[in-house]
Amino acid sequence: MIYPEKPIIKDLKYDEDIEDITKWGAAGAHDPSIFKDDDLYYVFSTDARIGGKATPSIQIRKSYDLIKWEYVGQALDDVPKEAKEWTDAEGVWAPEITKVNDLYYLYYCASTFGKNRSYIGLLKSKSIDGPWEDNGLVVKSDIGDDRNAIDPNIVFDKNGEMWMSYGSFWTGIYLIKLDKETGKPQKENDKGINIAGRHHSTEGAIEGPYIVYNKEFDKYYLFVSYDSLASDYNVRVGRSESIDGPYIDINGNEMTNKSAVNPNHIGNKILGGYRFGNGEGWIAPGHNSVLNDGEDFYIVHHIRKEYNQSWFYMHVRKILWSNDGWPMISPERYAGEKEQEIDKKLIIGEWELIPLYRDVNRVIVSKTYSFKENGDIEGEYGGKWSFSNINEIKIKIKVRDENEIYKGKVMPSWDWEENKETLIFTTIDKNAVALWGKKAL
Repeated sequence: MIYPEKPIIKDLKYDEDIEDITKWGAAGAHDPSIFKDDDLYYVFSTDARIGGKATPSIQIRKSYDLIKWEYVGQALDDVPKEAKEWTDAEGVWAPEITKVNDLYYLYYCASTFGKNRSYIGLLKSKSIDGPWEDNGLVVKSDIGDDRNAIDPNIVFDKNGEMWMSYGSFWTGIYLIKLDKETGKPQKENDKGINIAGRHHSTEGAIEGPYIVYNKEFDKYYLFVSYDSLASDYNVRVGRSESIDGPYIDINGNEMTNKSAVNPNHIGNKILGGYRFGNGEGWIAPGHNSVLNDGEDFYIVHHIRKEYNQSWFYMHVRKILWSNDGWPMISPERYAGEKEQEIDKKLIIGEWELIPLYRDVNRVIVSKTYSFKENGDIEGEYGGKWSFSNINEIKIKIKVRDENEIYKGKVMPSWDWEENKETLIFTTIDKNAVALWGKKAL
């Protein structure tokens, strides 16, 4: 079995490096949008600053391996004129980068904070390094509208047609068909169709949409962030056979369902706050993008330190897929690992388990269980485990009130908490509750 090599990353020294953004690496990348350009990976992100005042710009980072990130500069010197006049915003948020033919399209948004007087604009360039030319308005919203024009995401359907999803709170997430030549809606004043939303009891807390197509399963996957940016952000997923929906979770609930169904039980929860062992945990992961790199998929998101939520980082995690086509997220950050054949005997031993409860979206702390050679699981509740094929695991365990069966995959990984090699598994049950595991090697 091949474990990933130890990541060689310089730790950020808070007192010394906080003023020098070029030393931050993955720290300070908020609302990351990832794009692969030839052999380089780029991330464009909101200019949110740790310990300092943000500038009205967009941060740019690059990487050769998705592990070590280099800060390379900023796009924009100021809020574009038309966006500034409409919103009076002091900065731009949530950029989205893509390429159409020989031009790079960089979408951005500006907003009056806490209100929905908002603006999504478009920049174009012949080089991913700029300079960027403002191409003006894509879509905007105003106070009194039923939607909020922020958080753009560009997706190309399986026929090559171009679309944009967007939205934050209010009535949720919308989808518009775009003209490739202009990068703007095909129909004048088109604000799109609603593809996701939440019950009023949650204040409509849904935002940061990202749609990706998986050719293997011939389905579109809508990733969204639920709840509050700095405290209980968590990522949910629904899927559809058509890009314009309906997007449905594992329980058959449509992502537009705003009825009496528990709003925390709509959408598969695949990522939330967590802590392994006695170390510091992570809280409020969200506003993700997804990279489809050949046969591999990665989720890229920001996340905050458990005990100092003003410190936020970008994490890259490998996505594994269940046999029936649902994304399952690695509990550890990416360090170069690959799916491969696993020796069943390696499953035997002590594991730290974290169930991603749908109703608990702050930090969930791991508990230790022992996986025995005879297939028993010993711990707080106990259960059974079995292994099949090259890396598939099935776990029957009582997580809350009754035994559930979780199915998923095992993979070698890097233990970022303990700084050593480890095994992980990521699984899901029939109710869309994910169960993570990390072996204590």
